Amino acid sequence: MEMPKVVLASALARWLPDAQGASGEVALDVSGATVGAVLDDLFARHAALRGYVLDEHGAVRHHVAVFVDGQAIGDKRRLDQPVAPGGEVYVMQALSGG
Repeated sequence: MEMPKVVLASALARWLPDAQGASGEVALDVSGATVGAVLDDLFARHAALRGYVLDEHGAVRHHVAVFVDGQAIGDKRRLDQPVAPGGEVYVMQALSGG
């Protein structure tokens, strides 16, 4: 059975201990059928990422964007959006400023 994949943009991938010195995105196979379950599996392996991606209420932080198969998640507080087997969850830091 195909597993979903999480792709971390380079700004987040640099926080992975095994990606030190790597440049670019990092893709990881994970388990889970929802965005929340996929992220939980990611954080079980890389706990330090949780604080960069989620706030203290468990919502995706304002400065982070999450996409499922190319579509931005609609509500950063609801992580029950489905992720298909073989689907891709892309996590990146959003740009802000003016």
